[in-house]
Amino acid sequence: MRARVLPASQRRSLEELAQDLDLSSGDTTSKRSAFWTMLTLSSVIAAAGVLTDSTATVIGAMIIAPLSTPIMGIALGSVQRRRNGSVRIVLLACLLVIVIGTVFSTVLPGDYDLLSNSQISGRTSPGLMDLIAALATGFAGAVALARRDVAAVLPGVAIAISLVPPLVVTGVCLGRLSGWLALGALMLFVSNVFALVFGGMVVFAALGYGTRDDRAAGRPARRAYAAMALLFTVVVVPLTANTVLTLLLDAWTDRTKDAAREWLADEQGASVTSVDAESRTMYVHVRAPGDLPPVEPLLDRLDGQIPDGIPVVVDASRGRRIDAGRVGD
Repeated sequence: MRARVLPASQRRSLEELAQDLDLSSGDTTSKRSAFWTMLTLSSVIAAAGVLTDSTATVIGAMIIAPLSTPIMGIALGSVQRRRNGSVRIVLLACLLVIVIGTVFSTVLPGDYDLLSNSQISGRTSPGLMDLIAALATGFAGAVALARRDVAAVLPGVAIAISLVPPLVVTGVCLGRLSGWLALGALMLFVSNVFALVFGGMVVFAALGYGTRDDRAAGRPARRAYAAMALLFTVVVVPLTANTVLTLLLDAWTDRTKDAAREWLADEQGASVTSVDAESRTMYVHVRAPGDLPPVEPLLDRLDGQIPDGIPVVVDASRGRRIDAGRVGD
C-alpha cells in the first residue's frame, strides 16, 4: 500500500522535506522572516474577513497562512526524535494571531451579536465530523508534502484545514468577553493541529523519515506518543460531548415544535414560526391573529419529551399570513 500511495519515483528525500518544514535549518533568517511576515498579513486578512463576514476574504487568508509549515515540522521532528523548535514557533504564532483578533474586535459595536456572523458561529461549535474531515485533510497534506507530483493540492489542504481563522475568531470572542465561544474556536484549531501532526507522523514514519539508527528509524519517541495521546483526549472528549449535545438539542427542538403545532392545531390562522434552544431555554415563536390558548396544554404535551427543568418561553406575535396571489391574476 505504501508503494502505491507513495511510489519511490515521486518520493521526496528527507533533506528536501526538512528544508521546507524545519525553520531552524538552512537560511533560518530568511525562513523566519517570510513566516512571520506572511502570518501577520494573513491574520489581518482573516480578521477583516471574519468581521465583514466575507467567505472569500477568509479563504484568501487560509491560502496565505504559513502556519501548517511548523505544525508539520512538529510531526517530522517527532519521527526524527529531535527538537527543531517547531512547537515554540507554533505557540508564539498562536499568540500573535489571537492578539490580532482581539485588537480587531475593538471596532465592533457594543451590542454586536457574534453568533449572527456566520464566520464566527461556524467556528465556535466544532463536532466529531470536523475532526474526521481534519484527519483526512492532515493525511492529504502529509502525502502532498512527501510526493513531488501532488504539491499542487497544498492550497486546497490549506483551505480545508483552517488554521488561522479559528485563532482569529478566538481573539475576537476574547475581545468581546465571550469565553465559551472563544474556547469553542480554540478547540477547533487544536483539533486541526492534532489532525495535521497525526497525519504527518503516520506518513513520515511509513516513509522512514526517521533517525539513522535502524532500530529506531521511523518510530517516534515515547514522549511523542504520550503527547499525541494526551492531545487526542483533549480533542475527542469535548468534541464528542458537543456532538452529543447538538444531537440532543436537535431532537428536543423537533419534539417541542411538534408539540407546539398540536397545541395550535385548533386555532384558526395560528402557526409556529420557529423553535430555538438558547441559553438552556426553549423558545417557541408563534404567530396568531388573536389571543393564544392557555400554555398548560403545551407544557403537558412536552412532559417527558424534553428534560425536566428546561424553561419554555412562548414568544407570540399578532398577525396573519396573507397570500398575495400570482402576478397577472
